[in-house]
Amino acid sequence: MPTPPANRGPGDRELGDQEPSNREPSNHELSPYTGWTRAHWERTADQLLLAVRPFASPRHGLINLPGERPSWSGPRSDGLEGYARTWLLAALRIAGAHGDDPHGHLDRYAEGLASGTEHPLPTGELGSGASDAWPRMVEVRQAVVESASVALGLRLTRPWLWDGLDDRVRQRVVDWLLPALGPSPVDNNWWFFGLTVAGFLQDAGIETDRAAATVQRALEHVDQWYLGDGWYSDGPNRSFDHYNGWALHFYPVLHAHLGDDRELLDRYGPRLHAHLDGYTRMFGADGAPMPYGRSLTYRFAAAAAPWLGALTGHTPLTPGATRRLASGALRYFTDRGPGRGAVDERGLLTLGWHGPYPPIVQSYSGPASPYWAAKGFLGLLMPPEHPVWTAVEEPLPVERGDAAVVLRPPNTLIQSTASDGLVRLHNHGTNSHSDAEEDPCYDRFAYSTRTGPAWAGARDNHFGLVLDDGTVTARGPAEPVGHGPGWAASATRPLPGVRIVSATLVHGRVEVRAHLVDGAPPGTRVRQTGWAVTHSDETAQLHAVEGYEPHARVAEAGSTLFGPRSQVAVLDGATGDGPSVFVALASLTGEEHPAPLSDLVAGIRVEGHTVRVTWSDGTTSALPLGADDPPKGANRLTWGRTCGPSGT
Repeated sequence: MPTPPANRGPGDRELGDQEPSNREPSNHELSPYTGWTRAHWERTADQLLLAVRPFASPRHGLINLPGERPSWSGPRSDGLEGYARTWLLAALRIAGAHGDDPHGHLDRYAEGLASGTEHPLPTGELGSGASDAWPRMVEVRQAVVESASVALGLRLTRPWLWDGLDDRVRQRVVDWLLPALGPSPVDNNWWFFGLTVAGFLQDAGIETDRAAATVQRALEHVDQWYLGDGWYSDGPNRSFDHYNGWALHFYPVLHAHLGDDRELLDRYGPRLHAHLDGYTRMFGADGAPMPYGRSLTYRFAAAAAPWLGALTGHTPLTPGATRRLASGALRYFTDRGPGRGAVDERGLLTLGWHGPYPPIVQSYSGPASPYWAAKGFLGLLMPPEHPVWTAVEEPLPVERGDAAVVLRPPNTLIQSTASDGLVRLHNHGTNSHSDAEEDPCYDRFAYSTRTGPAWAGARDNHFGLVLDDGTVTARGPAEPVGHGPGWAASATRPLPGVRIVSATLVHGRVEVRAHLVDGAPPGTRVRQTGWAVTHSDETAQLHAVEGYEPHARVAEAGSTLFGPRSQVAVLDGATGDGPSVFVALASLTGEEHPAPLSDLVAGIRVEGHTVRVTWSDGTTSALPLGADDPPKGANRLTWGRTCGPSGT
């Protein structure tokens, strides 16, 4: 039986000292890392479903969860969202139990299906009256999103619900679903919502030709965003995040599996396998997914893709490693102690990360949006005798040893250390959906499973030019310019006429952060910040090497997902004549009493536009910044072990 690491970070240490809150006994022989079994997953699903019942409308067509504000689609759409997303969870729970439904979920959702599609309200009356009527897609485009969850739930439970419905109800449901077969109103992963509706209609023998055309159109459209190695951009941009796992792989691969379409599985299954090879490195040993990208409030939906790989056989993970990853992620959010988990005292998922956290909530999110986390229960479709439930848990990639892996299409560098179970993501090629506004969840140079991003004060993990009014330029869209062993680089244009090439090189827990600023007037101030640290279990270090003033100062950075206040170390410098190079050493660790950076780096030399590093273990690395000639007046600097780190 594998032995879990003794130190996996503060969150996991606490989890290991208590029984899960859902009262199922832990099984540390089968699950030595998490203690969780299939029974914990089933009970958690039941608890989440039972908790929303008091908020259902009298005929169960709407589930109106409490919240401080509605989404931009309005309260009735939010009520539909509450129905659709919890229905998907109920469907996974019931289908996984082969129709066994001791809590009577099917009857409630069947009644809601009938009332939600009965007498649709005319435009302009969506917010009034006692009717359960769902908004129509032509009126509220968010209904397109929810149609996918409604249809997928019907597909999963067809023998126990759909096949027994009154013909009139079935026709009303079909009439409500059919508009989803048109072209997507949003040019991103939304194309797969129509595909998912079409898959159900094909199974039910309804509008099969039109449904088949919808599937083909969606696949052909999204295929143009596939960039290899298992990564899609989420639309015609460079947006890469969890949507790859909980949408862009989830819908086509699950559709092919449910329809037993071997041709589609042979095309999309290997893509999922390739994606999981890198994606599974983005989970900390405490179970945390990387808090990076939009819609983070979906939380443990991050486990959907690993489950799907096991369900279809397209995964690099063993069954035991799959369950360890998924159970770790679910426990991370649901079992962190009173007031610290994703579930409030009423048993409801909150809009946030651990608890409520408004900064990460999108304007399209309503009170029931977090229930897209239902996708994380996909593993229940595999029967109790499946190896994913019977195999002994095995360690995650982060627990097997230190690693530095480049994910090539997004040009992100994943750095992990086994001693503290921390994973860091260095971003050199992925951007938010809007180039017009800065988004802390996409635009930072680095993220980790235990820090940031910061939402007020000094930006964490940022490099920019300081303007005359004291503000610091935003990063702007990142263009990949290269990668190699342990490093990745990107270019940005924060101001007209100014280009910055930035690169990160990692070794163990150490980061070399280098920037080449070209086009800025001599004497332009620059600023580099480090990690946003909110508690004492993590130690962040930042040390000047080239181009900066000698010592870092500390600045307030505001709230993060991990606490109401954070601090970052800050380095200040200024450009010289011509292109200017700036180099710093950084580190984030959960180790107790970490060694100074000077013990880990033997020397650094800046030779022109190349940074050469000799590590304390005798190995060497070179970090190119994209030019051969040294900048005018460049200083060929040697950084030795006599220097010490500074910062928070």
